[in-house]
Amino acid sequence: MTSTRSRAPRPLAGGLLAGSGAAAATIGLLLAAAVLVPVLNLAVAADSPVHMPTWVVSLVGKYLTFALLALSVDLIWGFCGILSLGHGAFFALGGYAIGMHLMREIGGRGVYGNPLLPDFMVFLNWSELPWYWHGFDSFPFALLMVVLVPGLLAFVFGWFAFRSRVTGVYFSIISQALTFALMLAFFRNDMGFGGNNGLTDFKDVLGFDLQDDRTRAALFALTAVVLAAAYFCCRLIILSRLGKVLVAVRDAESRVRFLGYRVEYYKLFVFVFSAMLAGIAGALYVPQVGIINPSEFAPANSIEIVIWVAIGGRGTLHGAILGAILVNYLKTWFTGAIPELWLFALGGLFIAVTLLLPTGIVGLAEHLRRRRPPATGDETPHLARETAP
Repeated sequence: MTSTRSRAPRPLAGGLLAGSGAAAATIGLLLAAAVLVPVLNLAVAADSPVHMPTWVVSLVGKYLTFALLALSVDLIWGFCGILSLGHGAFFALGGYAIGMHLMREIGGRGVYGNPLLPDFMVFLNWSELPWYWHGFDSFPFALLMVVLVPGLLAFVFGWFAFRSRVTGVYFSIISQALTFALMLAFFRNDMGFGGNNGLTDFKDVLGFDLQDDRTRAALFALTAVVLAAAYFCCRLIILSRLGKVLVAVRDAESRVRFLGYRVEYYKLFVFVFSAMLAGIAGALYVPQVGIINPSEFAPANSIEIVIWVAIGGRGTLHGAILGAILVNYLKTWFTGAIPELWLFALGGLFIAVTLLLPTGIVGLAEHLRRRRPPATGDETPHLARETAP
């Protein structure tokens, strides 16, 4: 399945398949964080130097939701060659699904005291709840919609795109057009999703106060565990026969077709699964941030996800997690210190990584590890070669 033509450095799929050290370390760190961070927040005194404030817990929890989103993009881009510039749409749809449940859970505690209609609908003189809001008072139904709505949209979109053999930059463009169209639609007040302001002013989830420190810590722990589980599932896919076909499609799609594989089915499966992961990321993001609005559909957000993956290391899974956390930490620092330079810094970072580190941070670390001389001591053989006649 290899080609004799020269090409750019490939993603480090081989390194992922070769060993499980990075996978074990990634899952171990996430599970340890799920336990350690809540302990540092709830069990350690506020005046202790190791105490973690609640706002930091929520901030890091937000980073982990972005890491899950980056993981979903790396699965399709790094291992199947599908560059989606519309994954922000699936993320936002998952967020809106859980946001609708949180709005229904407020009930009569809203500003206008209407037990059925959310405040924004009362303000806009809606007389009854739209049909597509029914059922969201049930938490299990909302969880189902979190994965079903993004998955269904991805299935319909991917079915037509992959059967028409739309690939490369053309797929990227139409996926970006999809999220832009959704952004324009959700900005409309008559859509019934809050218009410009979106959904906000959430009170609680499953009866637990969203502003309570224990709820915040539990949401963080849940996010870390879900991210670890998603990483494990993605790795299982890549290590399976399905994963080998996906990598072959990435490297030589036409040859895979000639071998008799229905390439569009493989691409459709991984695209839908990736969209569901993005929807779950959005659902975990909304309770921790406290708002979801149409700006999450913005095409620039989807482009930024790709940058996270490229910086961390495309085709590594754990590199996508690292890139998302690192870039968003830098974003937090830059937007606080010198906000007017953040976009220039992000663009410069992406250009530098593309030119100097085509395999990302993880790729650089792997390259340095391979170049490191063995620790067994080769001085004698080298000396023998130099002094031999």
